Amino acid sequence: MPDDISTDCVIEDDRWATLGLESLAERAVEAVLSRHGLGGEVVVMGCDDARIAALNADFRGKPRATNVLSWPSVDHIPHEPGAIPELPVAEELGDIAIAYDTCLAEAQAQGKPVAHHVTHLLVHATLHLLGYDHDNDADAETMEAAERSILLRLNIPDPYQEKVR
Repeated sequence: MPDDISTDCVIEDDRWATLGLESLAERAVEAVLSRHGLGGEVVVMGCDDARIAALNADFRGKPRATNVLSWPSVDHIPHEPGAIPELPVAEELGDIAIAYDTCLAEAQAQGKPVAHHVTHLLVHATLHLLGYDHDNDADAETMEAAERSILLRLNIPDPYQEKVR
């Protein structure tokens, strides 16, 4: 396992500190990078819906809240649909912003522990930093398979499995 994995957590909304975002982020980032044999630094910002809506407007032209955003530090090399992307070689892998209000509402609506949902979103965003995407069905399947594998190692149930009631 690489020993040069670093997660820098910036808390803009104190509710994240109460939830333990720093430890959730460290655990998620380490799981993703270790699975890929990589080291590197990821910055995670815990914010509220208003802040992420402003970021979403500025960077994606979508002026509304979302659960998580990511900004890779390097441009990724295009890959064939469904292929695992060529992994970046960089000390700083990128930044992630995650919104408390949206994450809490989604976890409650899905009947999941908030910590599990947040960890899934952080795994998802970290995979984006490595070049994974879900722009087409084949890439979405590859990314979801990586997420499932990583979350299984973290003892978090498959977030894509439909609940049977």
